[in-house]
Amino acid sequence: MKKTSGRLADGREIVYYDLHDDAVRTAADRRPMPAMEAHAQARHDPLLDEWVGVTAHRNARTYHPPADECPLCPSRDGRMSEIPESDYDVAVFENRFPSFHGAPGPQRADGPAGVFRQMPGAGRCEVVSFTSDHRASFADLDEEQARLVLDVWTDRTAELSHVPGVEQVYCFENRGEEIGVTLSHPHGQIYGYPFTTPRTARMLRSLAEHAAGPGGNLFESLVAAERAAGERIVLEGEHWIAFVPHAARWPYEVHLHPTSRVPDLLGLSEPARAEFPGIYLELLRRFDRLFGETAVRTPYIAAWHQAPFGTDPEPGLASRAEFALHLELFTIRRAPGKLKFLAGSESGMDVFINDVPPESAAARLREVAS
Repeated sequence: MKKTSGRLADGREIVYYDLHDDAVRTAADRRPMPAMEAHAQARHDPLLDEWVGVTAHRNARTYHPPADECPLCPSRDGRMSEIPESDYDVAVFENRFPSFHGAPGPQRADGPAGVFRQMPGAGRCEVVSFTSDHRASFADLDEEQARLVLDVWTDRTAELSHVPGVEQVYCFENRGEEIGVTLSHPHGQIYGYPFTTPRTARMLRSLAEHAAGPGGNLFESLVAAERAAGERIVLEGEHWIAFVPHAARWPYEVHLHPTSRVPDLLGLSEPARAEFPGIYLELLRRFDRLFGETAVRTPYIAAWHQAPFGTDPEPGLASRAEFALHLELFTIRRAPGKLKFLAGSESGMDVFINDVPPESAAARLREVAS
């Protein structure tokens, strides 16, 4: 893998990742662009003990451009995009409309008893374009290209972990307009958060409680229990196991774990890295066959869960060494032409109601194997 870093016209960084060492990346961004202005803020919700990002500048972000104006396609025939080169393997650049951006700063507390806490929304947000082919999807990539994307996720995790203010790195892909995607080009994003996300904090709390109670690592206990039960296993290799969790929230939801627990992408062994592309591409292709060969491609979210990089865990939370890297892949489609909406129970009370029994979902995902 060859890595080449450059700058866009407004000062943002762009990084090319190429399969071949002889790739040359020297194209300049000649667009007349002002410097990026992003004012991100994080506000604390004292009732839920959660941070919320406030980012008015994101209202102006690009929204469903026509294919011939796609900002993720290479720059060709005089049309300049976010990617100055005329072709590329994988390109990563700073998001012009980031949810988190800039240097960290002190918290401020206002209001009675200081209940209104806020701080700069420090961090970094990046766009990862998986391929220069606008018509492709991740599932269309070959194993060599998919391995390159895995190496990019790993490298960006390492890089963002050293950005001042970043506490947790999150690599993810949204696919499909039903999910809310505004650019159809195959791409994902990476967020460097200035705090441990609420979902991760809940996992770390459960890990600590399990260690203090039954004992052992809760992630390892869950994977062992799913393997023993068997009925929700979707796919298993030598170094990865994929299953629909016992209490799946989404109609079709798969958790993909390396069989040797590691806290983040940096910890994966080379054998696990080598096996990943085949396993992951097969899962994505099965998702596309869930609702019939002629159905519109299945919308999904693919989310890497990694341990925070803070060295000292908060009281009641397990350390990062106890966390388990895993990917959660799920769709909001519950049946052909029908979506699972987060309505009153889910949005109002955080209580998910799943219309597809996890055992049925796992059976269907085995049925559509390649």
